[in-house]
Amino acid sequence: MNRRELLTAFLGAPAALAACRSSSPIPVPGRLLGQSAELGHRLRDGFRPEPPAFSPASVLIIGAGAAGLSAAWKLARSGFTDFTVLELEDHPGGTSASGRNEVSAFPWGAHYVPVPPRESRALIELLREMGVVEGEDAAGRPVIGEEFLCRAPQERLFFAGRWQEGLYPRYGESREDARQLRVFEAEVARWVAFRDGAGRRAFAVPSALAADAPELDELDRISMAEWLRRRGLGSARLRWWIEYACRDDYGATLETTSAYAGFLYFAARVEAPGARASEFITWPEGNGRLVSHLAAAAGDRLRTRVAVTDVRPVDGAVEVRAFDAERGQPLGFRADQVIFALPQFLAGHLVAPYREAPPPHLAELTYSAWMVANVTLRDRLVEKSFPLCWDNVIHGSKSLGYVVATHQAGRDHGPTVLTYYLPLVDGTPAEARTRLLSAGHQEWVDVILADLGRPHADLAARVASIDVWRWGHAMVRPTVGLVRGPALRAARAPLGRIHFANTDLSGMALFEEAHRHGIAAAEAVLTARGVPFRSSL
Repeated sequence: MNRRELLTAFLGAPAALAACRSSSPIPVPGRLLGQSAELGHRLRDGFRPEPPAFSPASVLIIGAGAAGLSAAWKLARSGFTDFTVLELEDHPGGTSASGRNEVSAFPWGAHYVPVPPRESRALIELLREMGVVEGEDAAGRPVIGEEFLCRAPQERLFFAGRWQEGLYPRYGESREDARQLRVFEAEVARWVAFRDGAGRRAFAVPSALAADAPELDELDRISMAEWLRRRGLGSARLRWWIEYACRDDYGATLETTSAYAGFLYFAARVEAPGARASEFITWPEGNGRLVSHLAAAAGDRLRTRVAVTDVRPVDGAVEVRAFDAERGQPLGFRADQVIFALPQFLAGHLVAPYREAPPPHLAELTYSAWMVANVTLRDRLVEKSFPLCWDNVIHGSKSLGYVVATHQAGRDHGPTVLTYYLPLVDGTPAEARTRLLSAGHQEWVDVILADLGRPHADLAARVASIDVWRWGHAMVRPTVGLVRGPALRAARAPLGRIHFANTDLSGMALFEEAHRHGIAAAEAVLTARGVPFRSSL
């Protein structure tokens, strides 16, 4: 692609036209990073070397993302340490991983968790152990240490040539725009107030805590776009705001997000109608702080650069074939129990019964591709309207804007790191992955500078480096009928001695979901082995 075609593909025609008129490509140093795609594709294509022998293993955890590490954490906290965690990459964390340079730590993916409700026992247990939860209030809600709550100002939107506080584009709003916003907010408030016969809320994170009601199932059977059409809500501002939410949490559009997932974004973190949404817990490295704590529980039982190639149930055990990429050697394990903490599409390649006779639920899951870049600046950008916030969004951009890594550290002057997020939502997921992997470092630099150059004319002069991370299968999409349908119920079912744990099992790639599924799998293993434990669920 030429430059205009490249910018159009990733940013859209208006942004591409403006960038091509105003500037030329600017070389910027940095790295082009990503998952181990080459080895991963070899596994997809049938790379399964036979090991010389199968070593006995008690419990194997496959995958050191948030779910796998949560499982290891729960096992260790329960006094059970006879487990091994196998991870393909050279670091744990998955999409909650983080990095660091001379300026700051920064996230490579997920960058916050909301303050959990009192029902979210597992996450509160983790946060209390980390020293984040300092106690509870009179209503039993967790009290979070002030230094862990996202400090003000939190979020702003670049709209109509200026920055404004908040993310809904209010400047120049018509009466009809305002009316439609009130209609939508009233519907959100109705769902916030909803309780089922057991007293459970309509929407909760993790979703296992949510209500069981047919009207919620109906919401899941239509898209967010269809729900808006049925209500006659066509305000461009309202639709942009809601679609931003779908792209932000799910890497999806109004048309591809179930209405259930769409409302969950707005209602799950509000305790009562009219109340403010839960505050955010965050660190400079984002959720990297959480997975670092979880990984410490695994200790030297975590083995990186080990690619699992085959998971096969046999009589009374599970045979696991793997490849040590560091040493170039095949490995074999004969495990009593396995926790498969990888996405379900990998189960289709690695779990022998699923590979040989794919269950229908595997075809129901789709994944969005993302590009995340950490942009290191020599000095702060010039601000002429609402000041720099933690979260900074550009109206009309296909990106999600950027978060500021040094914001939580209270450093408002000097060098900083901006973490830029671009979900690829156009076309099919396969087409998006092709676009993601086909662009080189300089092309991504061009995309990032063109997009962020709209609100920041002085950006190019202040950039020191740009590191780019490509996520080919970043997160599962909560498509129509998935979250509350039969596919995920089937995905959650164990396969003999193989227990599954991943955000896929909720249809939404949120840390709280991964954490709960990891703990649920660990508790199932402890139960199967007759190990006493106190449930975190």
